[in-house]
Amino acid sequence: MIDIQKIQTFLRAAETSSLSEAAKQLHLTQPAVSHQIKLLEQELGVKLFTRSNIGLKKTEAGELLLPWARRLLHDMDDLKDMMSATQEVFAGELRIMCSTCIGKYILPQLAARFCLRYPKIKARILACGPERTALRLLEGDAHLGIVSKEADDKGVESQEFFRDTIQLVVPVNHRWAARSSIEPAELVREPILLREESSGTRWVMLAELSKFDISLEDLNVFLEIGSAEGIMETISNGYGVSFVSELASRHLRELGRAVSVPVEGLNMQRTIYMVRKRISSPHRPRDVFWSFIHAPENSDLLGRK
Repeated sequence: MIDIQKIQTFLRAAETSSLSEAAKQLHLTQPAVSHQIKLLEQELGVKLFTRSNIGLKKTEAGELLLPWARRLLHDMDDLKDMMSATQEVFAGELRIMCSTCIGKYILPQLAARFCLRYPKIKARILACGPERTALRLLEGDAHLGIVSKEADDKGVESQEFFRDTIQLVVPVNHRWAARSSIEPAELVREPILLREESSGTRWVMLAELSKFDISLEDLNVFLEIGSAEGIMETISNGYGVSFVSELASRHLRELGRAVSVPVEGLNMQRTIYMVRKRISSPHRPRDVFWSFIHAPENSDLLGRK
């Protein structure tokens, strides 16, 4: 019978591509790690790695085993959590996949409050691309996900996490900085900083501008930057203007290094969602956190009245 320790050893070796590093992380000797992998290969009847001077390389069989190994270990953790739940003990691991940049301004604080209330629950916040979140949930890599659009996968259910306001932000010395508002048409001529194609901020911006017959092709895109922090630093140093989350721009605006300017007729709001697998085994940490976000004491973080 294949035991969990051999699977864990394989996983560490596969992720590090090194027997010595896997041994170090598992607190084993290198020969012990090599022996466990050899036994696993014998039990499965396949070679999992090829070995060379530059380290380990997964064979085709090793590549196929990797996601199953992760899933087996996650399932073991979930089984332990489920057994703890029968004892009315809030304990176990909670893995939250965050695919939206703005989620990191709220989620860590909320998770910290949760861990203070339930100290036997170990929470982990993991980064993930938006196109992968539903898949990672369904594969068992995470218990919850934070996304900028409702999931369209029938295997996943959503609830509102919080609402985010997107603002036009300009440098403090910009000619618009002292104005009470601008017209959408004025944006066409202005060098603009743009988020990457998968960004929820970009999606909302283009949807709102389309109401005024302004498309991406009409904009004078000066630079594309893959993070809100990168855009804010660029703006605060006097380069371009951009649409940025109110949360992401707040710090530099409070320092007086950038200014938000209203755009007439634009309703730049979006909803951030929390998602989970629709049909799954009971998992107390996940289900408790799912409800915890609605607790009255969290209204200050989530902007709810």
